[in-house]
Amino acid sequence: MAYVCTYLNFPGRAEEAFNYYAKVFGTSVEGLTRFGDTPGLPPLSDDERDKVLHVELPILNGHVLMATDMLESLGQHCRVGNNTTICLQLDSTEEADRLYEALSQGGGEGSGMQQMFFGYWGSCLDQFGIRWMMNARPRA
Repeated sequence: MAYVCTYLNFPGRAEEAFNYYAKVFGTSVEGLTRFGDTPGLPPLSDDERDKVLHVELPILNGHVLMATDMLESLGQHCRVGNNTTICLQLDSTEEADRLYEALSQGGGEGSGMQQMFFGYWGSCLDQFGIRWMMNARPRA
């Protein structure tokens, strides 16, 4: 089932932030994956390998916060403007392609849609400066 979530980027403090948010909302962190657990990445320092690649936290009425630590060694720079993304978890690659095409029109900073180890993924900045992420998870 498709759903919308909020995706947050942190400069190395995602785990600290999500532990705090878990206390605030009285829920539990789910699906924590570290960079060191991820196949195919370039060499990383021990500190970078321990950073959060992906984490999820259910908050209110089924809404899910997701996050990552942005690593400068991978060319990522966390700043106001790229630290919050509307994430669309979709049921099909066709819907992901359709939404990516529509939302990227007149915008910028698009990744293109691509197959990743976790699913079919892409992100773009729309013409109004809002960052969107599309992800179609592999069918079971």
